[in-house]
Amino acid sequence: MSSIAINGALIVTQNETREVIRGSVLVVNDRIEYVGQTKQGADEEIDGNGFIVLPGFINTHAHVAMSHMKGQLDDIDLETFLRRTYQLDAERSEKGIYNSAVLGISEMIDAGITCFADMYYSEDVIARACQDSGIRANLAWNTLDRELTTQRGDPVSNAGQFISSFKGKELITPSIGIQGIYAASDETIARAIEVSESHGTLVHMHLSETRKEVYDFVKKNNQRIVEHLSYMNLLPERLLAAHGVWLTLREIRLLSKAHSSVSWNSLSNAKLASGGMPAVPEMMSNGITVSLGTDSSASNNSLDMFQLMKFSSLMTKNARWDSTVIPAQVSLDMATVNGARAIGNTKIGSIEAGKKADLVLIDATRPNLIPTGIENAVSNIVYSANAGNVDSVIIDGKFVKRHGKLTNVIRIPHNDFV
Repeated sequence: MSSIAINGALIVTQNETREVIRGSVLVVNDRIEYVGQTKQGADEEIDGNGFIVLPGFINTHAHVAMSHMKGQLDDIDLETFLRRTYQLDAERSEKGIYNSAVLGISEMIDAGITCFADMYYSEDVIARACQDSGIRANLAWNTLDRELTTQRGDPVSNAGQFISSFKGKELITPSIGIQGIYAASDETIARAIEVSESHGTLVHMHLSETRKEVYDFVKKNNQRIVEHLSYMNLLPERLLAAHGVWLTLREIRLLSKAHSSVSWNSLSNAKLASGGMPAVPEMMSNGITVSLGTDSSASNNSLDMFQLMKFSSLMTKNARWDSTVIPAQVSLDMATVNGARAIGNTKIGSIEAGKKADLVLIDATRPNLIPTGIENAVSNIVYSANAGNVDSVIIDGKFVKRHGKLTNVIRIPHNDFV
């Protein structure tokens, strides 16, 4: 048994009442044993004075094996972007996928992300990169119509085999993905849902990302996408819908009725000029869990939840002419507790006794975070902090970053990503 006590820190608990306290966190093995104001003894005692402790960020939509593509697909329209990424994906080796995944995981840990939901093929390779790096992950093997894929064999069968192989693995939760209605027929979606239901997993799907995607579908089917999926009984209860930029209020209500959640990818959507303003306040008022996703480095260029929290909040305030909409606390909720809810993991997302020890220590003595106290800690995290403030990261009770340096050092080559 091993234990770590962080004493005298400013603790942003993200518990049910969103308490912020000055006190101690005790970690025993992989779990949080105590959160409160009494100083704790442990095998390792850390002076938390000058630090903010918060739950690790949860990134609910990523393609981590595309991390090496940053800066290579900029300032182009979405159709060109997709065509070029499909070409690049078709030419990749297992070694290149592993190396790029390690690169992205390293960037995420460095910025305080302790868990992410991924969608890609070859998730078995990505799972190995996650295990080697020590990050928690929900990995969705991507599926689409067989005639459109570059995967060997049938994508849905591949996903089923991946889930069977990785069920019960430490830190890894396997699931199934769906590329989107533009690449997956009703039959493929139905088969993917069957796999999900038989294994009890999440369904991670690109949904209503662009106006063109929606309008092309309406022209062909006389229904909007979510309306069609609902009519065909193809809205699974455990749906994590990525994007949701072009949803109507009726579609939002249908998603709510199906208990779906939405991963909001504001930075990626803005960079690719998806247009419009997602109806996020309406999603929340209708009971949909909204979390935050970075998307890939190809369409965002960074895997940084600090940027995402701030941008998501400010773009909504500006678009709605309302400075009170998406306040800092809601933005932080999206990056933590909502992310945990979206991926169906009740053991993470907040600092409470019994939860998994996924923690981030932020250096609040840096100029951009002075002054920080109980009353403004959440606002400063969302509006003032950046990835450079992350001093240490603990996942499952183990340090994966300590005093600014990653502890699970895996040599990342500069150009071996294909």
